[in-house]
Amino acid sequence: MANLAIGDKAIDFSLLGVDDKTHALAEYAGSDLLAVIFYCNHCPYVLAWEDRLIEAQRDYADRGVQFILINSNDPNRYTVDDFPHMKTHAQEKGFPFPYLFDESQEIARAYGAGYTPEIFLFDSDRRLGYHGAPDDNYDEPGAVKRTYLRDALDALLAGKSPAVAQTPPVGCTIKWRR
Repeated sequence: MANLAIGDKAIDFSLLGVDDKTHALAEYAGSDLLAVIFYCNHCPYVLAWEDRLIEAQRDYADRGVQFILINSNDPNRYTVDDFPHMKTHAQEKGFPFPYLFDESQEIARAYGAGYTPEIFLFDSDRRLGYHGAPDDNYDEPGAVKRTYLRDALDALLAGKSPAVAQTPPVGCTIKWRR
């Protein structure tokens, strides 16, 4: 269960990205909206939604929206989620967003993230405006009826509260260190 409620402030982070640079929350102060998305390389839910997330980032980038992916999985449990595999995956998919490694799992614990993918969308004041899943159908893009993330992006960009501010995250559980 998330530690953040709608309206809570974003939690700072300082994490290594697949670009070999350290990224922190303050770096994105110029973005109107910021989506912190807990992520990984192997989860079938992540992979099913991945192209839609890439497309959403591209569609909203010129409107001041920034997505950040954070992988908090224990690479000892899933080696495909280690940092070298993160770099390869991001490059192969042409990620239009930073992909960061939460090796200590501190940031996932601070946010109370439990799933991949799990979205925390913050407004310009870095207050949580939406938390949950990208949409209502991970495995059939053509069958999507509710585009939760895009609806929340549109509402927050218009200065309104999303009609649906919270949905249950759907995905694989974060692989915690034992």
